[in-house]
Amino acid sequence: MNKKKRVLTFAEAINEAMIQSMQLDPNVFIFGQGVDKTAQVFKTTKNILNKFGKKRIFDTPNVEQAETSLAAGAANAGLRPILIHHRVDFMAYTFDQLINWISLWSFKSAGKSSMPLVIRAIIGKGWGQGPQHAKTLHSTMASIPGLKVVMPSSPSEAKGLLISSIFSNDPVVFLEYRALYNTKEYVPKEVYQIDFSEPRIRSKGKKLTLVSMGSGILNCIQALEKGSIKNDIDLIDIRELSSFDIKVIFNSVKKTKKLMVVEDGWNKFSVGSEIISRVSEAGIKMSKPPVKVTWPHSHVPMSSPLESSFYPSKDIIYKKIKNLF
Repeated sequence: MNKKKRVLTFAEAINEAMIQSMQLDPNVFIFGQGVDKTAQVFKTTKNILNKFGKKRIFDTPNVEQAETSLAAGAANAGLRPILIHHRVDFMAYTFDQLINWISLWSFKSAGKSSMPLVIRAIIGKGWGQGPQHAKTLHSTMASIPGLKVVMPSSPSEAKGLLISSIFSNDPVVFLEYRALYNTKEYVPKEVYQIDFSEPRIRSKGKKLTLVSMGSGILNCIQALEKGSIKNDIDLIDIRELSSFDIKVIFNSVKKTKKLMVVEDGWNKFSVGSEIISRVSEAGIKMSKPPVKVTWPHSHVPMSSPLESSFYPSKDIIYKKIKNLF
């Protein structure tokens, strides 16, 4: 096969993952606000209504709490629901269901019962979305025992990780950056899964350990290309935030003696803070203090110029990297 002919966007990869999963298992179904309507959730649900009918993909009222309760009940009954939230911000309404029911269901039943559900939630980075439509909430949800929090960074990652999420017996919050939907790369046509727990090493080097996730990976790749420093850096994509193999990072930092974490999220109580803390607790010596590149501790501005300066850019990342060399 000519790989050049097999290029998909991030949105197309998500779409293919759901279609293939629904073909494999009749218990997989999709629901949420407007999922079967004209916009088709940024085209990620394109053609699914025509292929599978209205019993396996359907619209729901604008009530996040009820939608999440439906997902929990369906999963408990042996189905594999995919609930789609157009904005992760409004998942805050569902924290009772997530924290007090879904996350602890397997724990309460001593592992005898599970809730195999996926909540696709979209991060509205860009387009002047403002403080109520651009949060990530990833570190908050990753701190909850019993939840998997997945942040894919590219189309091929999105497909494999979503199929893995759908067929996992754990509840998964699958966070997607709208800013990534039009990114493209080679994506295999066959069904495949990706191990949540295994971080992906995207480049190898000896001068710095650079860790990121989600859209932060794309910014990091662009920063490395900008300075032609790809061969100097271990770039680690952690994929899933609550249970990734930290030893991959430990081994890299032991080699490079330097650590930087790039994260689309607030600086305080972040995934980056957790990674740096665990490296420190492991007694790994570094030649320079670790660095976090994050949002400021502020809500996301709506003005385009302010928004542009709010998010970590490839130029900022490159400058921080050079300061560590």
